[in-house]
Amino acid sequence: MTVLQLAQAAKSASRGIAAAGSQAKDRLLVCLSCLLLEHRDEILDANRLDIDSAIDNSIGEVMVDRLTLTPDRITAIADSLVEMSKLDDPVGLIESGSKRPNGLKIINKRVPIGVIAVIYESRPNVTVDAAALCLKSGNSVILRGGKEAINSNIALVGIIKKALKESGFSEHTVGLVSDTSRQSAKELMELTGYVDLLIPRGGKELISAVVKNAKVPVIETGAGNCHVYIDKYADIEMGLNIVENAKVQRPSVCNAAETLLVHVSVADEFLKKIYKRIGSRVEFRGDDRTVDILPGISHAYEEDWFTEYNDYILAVKIVDDIETAVSHIEKYSTKNSEAIVTDNVISAEYFLENVDSAAVYLNASTRFTDGGVFGLSAEIGISTSKLHVRGPMGLKALTTTKTIILGNGQIR
Repeated sequence: MTVLQLAQAAKSASRGIAAAGSQAKDRLLVCLSCLLLEHRDEILDANRLDIDSAIDNSIGEVMVDRLTLTPDRITAIADSLVEMSKLDDPVGLIESGSKRPNGLKIINKRVPIGVIAVIYESRPNVTVDAAALCLKSGNSVILRGGKEAINSNIALVGIIKKALKESGFSEHTVGLVSDTSRQSAKELMELTGYVDLLIPRGGKELISAVVKNAKVPVIETGAGNCHVYIDKYADIEMGLNIVENAKVQRPSVCNAAETLLVHVSVADEFLKKIYKRIGSRVEFRGDDRTVDILPGISHAYEEDWFTEYNDYILAVKIVDDIETAVSHIEKYSTKNSEAIVTDNVISAEYFLENVDSAAVYLNASTRFTDGGVFGLSAEIGISTSKLHVRGPMGLKALTTTKTIILGNGQIR
């Protein structure tokens, strides 16, 4: 099917999923969970084709990890669907209500958005997460993944369609754009009248291109140039643990730390210790003062402060005070996740109040910015926009409100 045909079919199918009751949608998610486990070998075979292609094309180790599905990861995806089925359904929720002096009753009610399109890159788990979130919130969805995961995505969407049919829904409720050319993405961005919301999920270049070129409404998500600031009052051991986790635990994701800021008064001790701990795994790129403490590391240039590496690379800068740290974050951050490590209440309050990002942490790793961790089950992305929703986007973020007015003959 062409992109337009997919959108037309999704628009038609959206009425069925929007009208479905909570129990029917939850049964669909449980059915999909069972089918993923039942077809695990088929999914892994398709994923192996993508991995082999990635290796043949010299895609880096970290990006291959983003692409890879394993039996454990498939089980985790299946388990997340069961957990999602247990969450409250936002559709139909009465947000507010009032009665006007003329007798009109005003009711604000949660309803599905309609048709949601998701453009994303190499992580095939997004295919299931995005589809499930849209279905649970009563929306149709059009998925357009990257070429790196096309075999995995075809297999996964085939299983999703099987679950839809077995559960009594139109298989067109979920569509996959199998053409991974730029032209197909452009067509999807321009489908006014069919696509009600477009969510890009991936690197900075992808998100910027969608925000710049889309004619349909867009929520900006995902890019993660995240910072950890080690304050002069930091617990050094805590800081070491947080930086190691934020950088090394999974560097390919958007909530991994890319820049380390260290107060000058603790810089010598902290930088030597963190380099000893992770320097064999992570390339350090530092400003002049950092290079003086860690001779032999690379110099950081202006572009490094802007870069989301998604790799074992860390930009490091020594700052004279917390105000300079916050100013650096304000200039270079993508407004995703930032952290301060400090035992000082005044420093903590200043950082938490003045850093303008979707998630701001005190004494914890940025790696926690995640829908599951925040109690949302899966997420469709992490919004760095300020309109509609901000931070991890769960079920409620995929609904809007409808105002219902009940009268008994009033005229104006």
